Amino acid sequence: MSSSKKICAVVLAVLMAVPMLCAFHGKQGLDPFAVPEEFDTSREYEITFWAKNDTNKTQVEIYEKAIADFEALYPNIHVTMRRFTDYARIYNDVITNIPTLTTPNVCISYPDHIATYMTGTNIVVCLDDLASDPKYGFGGSELLYDGPDEGEVIEKFLKECEIGGKLYALPYMRSTEALYINKTYVEKLGYTVPDVPTWDWIWEVSEAALAKNEDGTYRVNGQTVMIPFIYKSTDNMMITMLKQKDAGFTDDDGNILLFNDETRALLKTVNSHAATGAFSTFKISSYPGNFLNAGQCIFGIDSTAGATWMGSGAGHQDIDQSLIVPFETVVRPIPQFDTEDPVMISQGPSVCIFNKEDPQEVLASWLFAQFLLTDEAQMAYSQTEGYVPVTSKAQSNPEYLDYLSRAGEDNDKYYDVKIAASKLLLDYTDNTFITPVFNGSASVRDAAGALIEEVAYAPKRKHEVNDEYIDKLYTDIEARYRLGQMDSQSVGKKDLGPLPKTSVILLYGLAGVWICIAIVAICRYNRNVRKARGSR
Repeated sequence: MSSSKKICAVVLAVLMAVPMLCAFHGKQGLDPFAVPEEFDTSREYEITFWAKNDTNKTQVEIYEKAIADFEALYPNIHVTMRRFTDYARIYNDVITNIPTLTTPNVCISYPDHIATYMTGTNIVVCLDDLASDPKYGFGGSELLYDGPDEGEVIEKFLKECEIGGKLYALPYMRSTEALYINKTYVEKLGYTVPDVPTWDWIWEVSEAALAKNEDGTYRVNGQTVMIPFIYKSTDNMMITMLKQKDAGFTDDDGNILLFNDETRALLKTVNSHAATGAFSTFKISSYPGNFLNAGQCIFGIDSTAGATWMGSGAGHQDIDQSLIVPFETVVRPIPQFDTEDPVMISQGPSVCIFNKEDPQEVLASWLFAQFLLTDEAQMAYSQTEGYVPVTSKAQSNPEYLDYLSRAGEDNDKYYDVKIAASKLLLDYTDNTFITPVFNGSASVRDAAGALIEEVAYAPKRKHEVNDEYIDKLYTDIEARYRLGQMDSQSVGKKDLGPLPKTSVILLYGLAGVWICIAIVAICRYNRNVRKARGSR
């Protein structure tokens, strides 16, 4: 074979191997994890912890203190934290690392994401046996710290971490959505803030806030800008409205029920108020807190975890101090269709553990993950935002109850809006819900938000949102998020889907390197052959 043919053969072989490598995505795995009888304290362990902190320095310090306190108890376990600014980055990096089995040990994540991590090959550790282990589980006899006993992790929050009836994460913090209201402007418009607002009330007040003076400024604020109602998370908006209507979204079998007539009616309502300028979204306009604090918004819906950004006295501001307009802020449940049966979404970070070849390393990871449920760690983190602890032990701790009782003492630790947001979730925990979790459920969630975004932006595009428009929108969104490729048979399957672009680029890059190596090797071989012939 000539040298050129050899090079072509090598190049072809390497290029053919790349798709094969991609095909193996999601099919590599590890042996099932089994809890060791004893934790080997004679060995050293290096544990990686991936966490999100919203660039909040206080949260970073709390993580660092928790790690230091844990390492003082377990000096043979060394925890290295990698910080992320959002959950999407964590998700993408985990997905990229799964094929090479280089996932972190402990990771802050959401159940929707964890469901995608689970490929059926023991990538994510099922925590049932660990949680119930008499030595190292909840209230275990061999724990070196005072963690929650069995039953002290709030059952509703623990259930949210189950996938397919098995526990795959520990709840770390919980939040819900809250309606942040400029009470000053509501009363200026002649309305009274109800204990539980309805959607009809929100739309009515929002439309009333659009009245203008003769000079073109808005009567309610005297400014040229007013967006009465801004919703931060439109996926939560669509999902929650459907839940309140007892309409379909998805079910426990992974069937997609989103594209229904109730959704159609809700989209038309949203569009009608976006068309007048009474409603907008974070993606279209910007963060609701910025408009609220500048007196350019009356209703902002955001997570209770974002409470420190809401209100003219908020310690965190994304706008210049000169733009802040003083007003009274009140916190209420999100709008309801039925005030006698309020419904709101439960959200917040959970902690999952990734499997490794060494069961002792996994046990060390579990010891650290469970340490995050101790009272000190739970109370400290919950006081940074409008989160609530996930254990009844921490919620009933006198120190935590004292914290809740001191609302308004300052605009930092005891910021009244933040504590009101926490109390909201504590009062309405039994009214919260979560959506079914399965491989692909995150895509359905994204699709729900996209529906709202499209009809809210349609007036700017001069599109009429009628039945024909929505029919096409359903088709487009289904195709955009590949929902037509999902059905109940896909739930729990072992495939992760297509590799992330970064992984594909990496594989082709490696292929290019091998091609270059092969070409150099063949050239050297041919050169040596020519030299050998010349010396004869």
